[in-house]
Amino acid sequence: MPSLELEGRISRKEAKQSGQSARGAWVKQDFILEYQDGNFPAEVCFTSFGNDKVAELDRFQVGDLVKVSFNLRAREYNGRWYNDVRVWRISPAGQSQAQAPVAAAPAPQSYGAVPEQAPAPSLDDMPAEDDSSNDLPF
Repeated sequence: MPSLELEGRISRKEAKQSGQSARGAWVKQDFILEYQDGNFPAEVCFTSFGNDKVAELDRFQVGDLVKVSFNLRAREYNGRWYNDVRVWRISPAGQSQAQAPVAAAPAPQSYGAVPEQAPAPSLDDMPAEDDSSNDLPF
């Protein structure tokens, strides 16, 4: 499976959860990442599972720009499917490039807003007629 990555801003961190399974103690923490999906912001919930991944998430605060590398998993339970977006690495956004500055996303336009357009040409903008170069039959 190819590596999946997404850059965005941590918008919320959920409470840590822990428990005991047949394989031993476990800990996990979910967080919400807001990212630009075309012209609109979107959110996705990621799961940091295991002590090392939760500790990695602890390095970041709500509002930080991060790049998240993750795997998608799904499982069926009683005829319903549940998706799991499991993190395997979190790093500061833009770190893989030569510390390029992060450009701010353009402000979204409101619905019904008309983008600025150049004014339509007027008759004064039209070239003068020259009958000698006009080879049209009418």
